[in-house]
Amino acid sequence: MGLSTHDAATSRTKVERTSDVDLVVQRTFDAPARLVFQAWSNPDLFRRWWVPKSAPITLRTCEMDVRTGGTYRLEFGADEGPVHAFFGRYLDVVPDAKIVWTNEEETEGAVTTVTFEEADGKTLVTYHDRHASKESLDEAFVGMEGGIAEQFEQLEEMLAA
Repeated sequence: MGLSTHDAATSRTKVERTSDVDLVVQRTFDAPARLVFQAWSNPDLFRRWWVPKSAPITLRTCEMDVRTGGTYRLEFGADEGPVHAFFGRYLDVVPDAKIVWTNEEETEGAVTTVTFEEADGKTLVTYHDRHASKESLDEAFVGMEGGIAEQFEQLEEMLAA
């Protein structure tokens, strides 16, 4: 398990496999929980930071009904070429504190929990993916390891603006 090599060198984002099926990402943002929560739950804000700038793709559609029982659908793709969709349901949403959703685009989709813990005007975000199998996490981890650190860096820039 252990930390990725992207940690201290490129950002303040900690990316760690905590078990064969669990990936945990943590970062403290210099913003109150309500603003960080909005960045995760408002489609207009989410679009501004979710896709790593280094990726040759754009977020073509972003439909998010962020409430317990709501659904989401994100469609990514290059200007030319196939579109990849990510979609699922929100299992538990506590404003300014927690969002839990399913990732249903894979047969062994993960469940993602993001928590927002505020202290002294700063917010610790903990992003936790629980996969159905080690193989599922192995496949997801390849694309996520550097990408999620870049996403969190972009979120920090947006929150500062």
